[in-house]
Amino acid sequence: MRSVPAWVAVVAALGAAFVLLPLVAMVSRVDWAEFVPLVTSGSSVAAFWLSLRTSVVATLICVVLGVPMAVVLARTEFWGQKVLRSLVLLPLVLPPVVGGIALLYTFGRRGLLGQAFDALGVTIAFSTTAVVLAQTFVALPFLVLSLEGALRTVGTRYEAVAATLGARPTTVLRRVTLPLVLPALVSGAVLSFARALGEFGATLTFAGSLQGVTRTLPLEIYLQRETDPDAAVALSLVLVVVAVVVVALAHQAGRSSGLATRRRGS
Repeated sequence: MRSVPAWVAVVAALGAAFVLLPLVAMVSRVDWAEFVPLVTSGSSVAAFWLSLRTSVVATLICVVLGVPMAVVLARTEFWGQKVLRSLVLLPLVLPPVVGGIALLYTFGRRGLLGQAFDALGVTIAFSTTAVVLAQTFVALPFLVLSLEGALRTVGTRYEAVAATLGARPTTVLRRVTLPLVLPALVSGAVLSFARALGEFGATLTFAGSLQGVTRTLPLEIYLQRETDPDAAVALSLVLVVVAVVVVALAHQAGRSSGLATRRRGS
């Protein structure tokens, strides 16, 4: 702290208070005597498990799609690359409801691709599949951003050595590239899971709020806010605890990535 000016510490304390005080206020409103019954009601449990299942699936899709995207953005150069990167990261700054509308006009019954799916008897909008797609849409940039940055940081020297020894590109990717950035991949996946778990706007717009089908935990909290504020507060605390655990895991993975990078550089 000696190297930090006093006014910086004061402003930092104000920033921390701005973030922490609302959480403290929420915890102070929890009815601890009724906490367990509130969070174990039928609708609450259904919403929690639906959120958990869909978030896990969305995270797996983010890994499958995001790893190749990050590798291409970090290891190749082509015309329009900067524009493509901006578009890939666009869901980070778009209001989620706008993302939901975009998905609806893509996969809805009259959407760009939805008409073809509808002709095959497949309905995506307002289904559990729609929840997964909405969560993937908003969470994918977190994994791409984390992994691309890690790939640029570690450089290409180890990959070049492997290539000169005769390793094929796929072997280099599997045996060299991915192990080098594994902590960053884990961190990005954890952050994607957290974003998917907390998704609200795109899910509501594209998937609706059908209990047991599309009503995730954030939607359940929103609905309970109107009818049972105590239940909404209790469920919010559950989501906060899950988020804290997820952020801690992502931070630990990030520290491991930084430590591994420094060791390779020394």
